[in-house]
Amino acid sequence: MKLCVIIPTYNEENNIADLISRIKAQGLDVLIIDDGSVDNTYNIVKGFKEQVVLIKNEVNLGKGASLLRGFQYALDNNYDAVITMDGDGQHDPGDIAFFTRLAQYSDSAVIIGNRMNRTKNMPLLRLLTNKFMSWLISLVAKQKIPDTQCGFRLIKKDVLKALDLSTDKFETESEILIQAARKGFKIESVPINTIYADEKSSINPFLDTVRFIRFIVKELFKK
Repeated sequence: MKLCVIIPTYNEENNIADLISRIKAQGLDVLIIDDGSVDNTYNIVKGFKEQVVLIKNEVNLGKGASLLRGFQYALDNNYDAVITMDGDGQHDPGDIAFFTRLAQYSDSAVIIGNRMNRTKNMPLLRLLTNKFMSWLISLVAKQKIPDTQCGFRLIKKDVLKALDLSTDKFETESEILIQAARKGFKIESVPINTIYADEKSSINPFLDTVRFIRFIVKELFKK
């Protein structure tokens, strides 16, 4: 299976070099989409030269918009699947093997990380939010997805081809799951490690919550 690891980044100068090195040590192709970072992220990634593919958004477009650019790159270069990861160090590159092994024999088109069995270090507010969001998205998607807010995923080419996304911010990850389910693709979960340090979330508590609520209400009334 020809795989590409896609990492959208925004101001991740403290984490991105180690993340790239650990993924490249596994012999995987890496695509970084720098989403208008104002720190040294772009230059750090650029220093890896031919080891990674680097796409730069001149301004901050949003995580969804960056993922879409990555998906198009993967389709243009005939990858069988992509693995999406966050650039903040919360996803353990060592867990990639869980996704790739399962993908070899599973008929699931989307394999999503599940942190909900290992929540000891997860902040309480995030735990409660994840549980509620996962219940809600599972209801809309009509498939049980324990951790819909996890951005660590393997998505096969057939799903990428079928997607027709209308969002470009953080709600895009939920829209991917809903569209995949509605188009008849099976979604499967795999346990992953939970890593939390002192990273600062790029989510705007007010704007992104309002945007998500508007999105989910619209999806609830879709046939």
